[in-house]
Amino acid sequence: MRVVAVDGPSAAGKSTYAARLAVALDAPLLGTDEFPVPWDGPVLAWWPRVRPLLESLRRGEPAVYRPYDWRAGTYGPPRVLRPSPLLVLEGVGAAWRGGPADLRIWVDAPYEVRRRRAAGRDGAEGTAAWEEWSLREAAHFTLDGTRDRADLIVDSADPAGVSADPARDLVQRGGQDLDGLGS
Repeated sequence: MRVVAVDGPSAAGKSTYAARLAVALDAPLLGTDEFPVPWDGPVLAWWPRVRPLLESLRRGEPAVYRPYDWRAGTYGPPRVLRPSPLLVLEGVGAAWRGGPADLRIWVDAPYEVRRRRAAGRDGAEGTAAWEEWSLREAAHFTLDGTRDRADLIVDSADPAGVSADPARDLVQRGGQDLDGLGS
């Protein structure tokens, strides 16, 4: 199994892009937001929960987990990821240096665009927490060099920069061989 990691700062458009990419690649999608990461917690707090799922998938076994519901503060019903040649892993830190990514995609937008999106998503009460989180994730990205190691950079603030066919983007803009990635 090969992992396509979609990373970038909060509210950059990663989830939207990754969902389209997963459909285009006919690959399962695993979002790091499906695991509890406190606003004041470490950026990679999701990793210990994701690692065993990836290990199961690499062995060709289904991976079962209970996604976390951020609004309710509880875990939902079990979800099963079936083994597949490709997996799209999406979220802040998905392409970190020590992670399992075979291909790294960086999705970004200017701070003010992301702040506006986050306020729309999380409400005004979440804005202060989002701003603190934004500082922590920026420090993580700087230390990790995540953007500099990306195979493809997507500007989600520019509609022309986000194709309706993200798999084609990987080939045309990223120079990737998807057939080789999937084998």
